[in-house]
Amino acid sequence: MRLILGSASPRRKELLAQIGVVADEIRPADINEDPNPRELPRPYCARMAREKAEAITLAEGEIVLCADTTVALGRRILGKPADAGQAAEFLLAMSGRRHQVITALAVRTADRIWERSVVTNVKMKRLSDEELNHYLQSGEWQGKAGGYGIQGLAEAFIPWISGSFSGVVGLPLAETAAVLNAAGYPIYKEQP
Repeated sequence: MRLILGSASPRRKELLAQIGVVADEIRPADINEDPNPRELPRPYCARMAREKAEAITLAEGEIVLCADTTVALGRRILGKPADAGQAAEFLLAMSGRRHQVITALAVRTADRIWERSVVTNVKMKRLSDEELNHYLQSGEWQGKAGGYGIQGLAEAFIPWISGSFSGVVGLPLAETAAVLNAAGYPIYKEQP
């Protein structure tokens, strides 16, 4: 069985490698990622993962893994910031507060789809102007939901999380392994 990773995220590829999984091919889905009016964060995130998985054409014997990570501040979806100004807006909104990071995953074969969502509660410390400006200048906010990556400089802003660290990075590994196994992709196979 060939595993297709339906994501261009280098973080997801690296996370899979941590559990010994190497995708046979990277084939990102190209879908509209705009939330529907009044769509809540968790259903939005699950819909994104599912739509990505459904958008990828599979050949015989292929299985696709897609994921989506969304940062939620209450009912507000904080996607990938368009620019440094929006990243600053997101970071200031989360500064000194708790938020949720939702990562949904979808695994699909030709005839079935498996889905899972993982919610992690995250506390961000109150950011000083110096910390915020340094982070924005680093560029690490680019391409990341909520405008930060917990695995980089922003880890210093997070005093605690409750949930999956790898889920905040972009792929909850325990759940990913379980779903891939359920779908018939052998994670823990004997090596030749």
